[in-house]
Amino acid sequence: MAQNSLEGPVPKVGICSNLSKVSLQGNNKLCGGVLGTHCEISRIEKSSLLIWLVSGLAIGFTILSLTIAFCLRQWVTSGSRRSNAEEIEVSKLDSLIDQNHLYFLNSSRSREPLSINVAMFEQPLRKLTLGNILEATNNFRETNIIGDGGFGTVYKATLRNGNKVAVKKLSQAKAQGDREFVAEMETLGKVKHQNLVSLLGYCSFGEEKLLVYQYMVNGSLDMWLRNRTGRLEVLDWNKRLKIAVGSARGLKFLHHGFHPHIIHRDIKASNILLNEDFEPKVADFGLARLISACETHVSTEIAGTLGYIPPEYGQSCRSTKKGDVYSFGVILLELVTGKEPTGPDFKEVEGGNLVGWVLQKRKKGEAVEVLDPAVLNADCEGAMLKVLQIASVCLAENPARRPTMEEVYKLLKGV
Repeated sequence: MAQNSLEGPVPKVGICSNLSKVSLQGNNKLCGGVLGTHCEISRIEKSSLLIWLVSGLAIGFTILSLTIAFCLRQWVTSGSRRSNAEEIEVSKLDSLIDQNHLYFLNSSRSREPLSINVAMFEQPLRKLTLGNILEATNNFRETNIIGDGGFGTVYKATLRNGNKVAVKKLSQAKAQGDREFVAEMETLGKVKHQNLVSLLGYCSFGEEKLLVYQYMVNGSLDMWLRNRTGRLEVLDWNKRLKIAVGSARGLKFLHHGFHPHIIHRDIKASNILLNEDFEPKVADFGLARLISACETHVSTEIAGTLGYIPPEYGQSCRSTKKGDVYSFGVILLELVTGKEPTGPDFKEVEGGNLVGWVLQKRKKGEAVEVLDPAVLNADCEGAMLKVLQIASVCLAENPARRPTMEEVYKLLKGV
């Protein structure tokens, strides 16, 4: 087979496997096999291999693209179904109470689980969760509302163990950040006094802010003085004086006994709550500061409630301790007269309110005529006139002439 101009690879099987290099010499285009030389791939073979390689890659890419497209379609479809299911679930929340079916609160923007814990300051309630609150308030049903003020709605909540708490759903704190809210809550949670309604805990989720307070069995002073239902007994003078002294003690602590000092900004009869022994507790302290501290604009609104707002607040929106003293003076007038701060009875009076009516009567020497006839008798007339005098000092038009809450408390203790 030598010198025959053979070419190509030498087979490694058959008779060629027994050939020697000598028997194949002179064939320069032979390769491989017994010769031990490397065989180069021809151009045709190279082209064929490249075609197969490109074809394989194209087919693989096509299959991969189809697979990805199919998966994306399935994911989008299932996501749409899941979103629709969530919206349906949210729309049912008002009627669903069972925790096994409640997954989100009623705000469509909120997707927080109901297992979120409520930050508690009191050990007995440390395990309270958002789900517990929804169950205890019957999902914030209207029949559970026990108060509705400028800062939000208050609901009575009965826990599974029978304990009752009050849950305030803030209405003006939705835009504020959690950092500011939590900082204020941690401060207010430290305020403890026998004549202040204790903040037991708080919860922030999405746009909602909840505060958990002590539940006051006898409701508010406003409820007892107004007695709009006609089913409540008249508060006798001893209870009224007890309420005046206790409320002053609580405000004195806010102004002088706690650091940083707290200006209430919205003192009124509906914020004086009463326990089972008619011991007063001041509520909603710090909430005005909580709202204003987190506002992103300069507020031009006057703090307080009509009938309790001091005259100087008309020129300045800055709240002061002496402003609180003025508002407390109005409460003292309510206790002494039994009348509301504003109303049709004062149409002909300068100022058109209770303060103007009382001041007018005192100037005429008719102070006794303003005393509440429902409780007035010979035994308490002197004490009622003394409280009326203290109220008048609190209501001085010039804030500098008003006493401090510490001084007011001492004066009332001496009645």
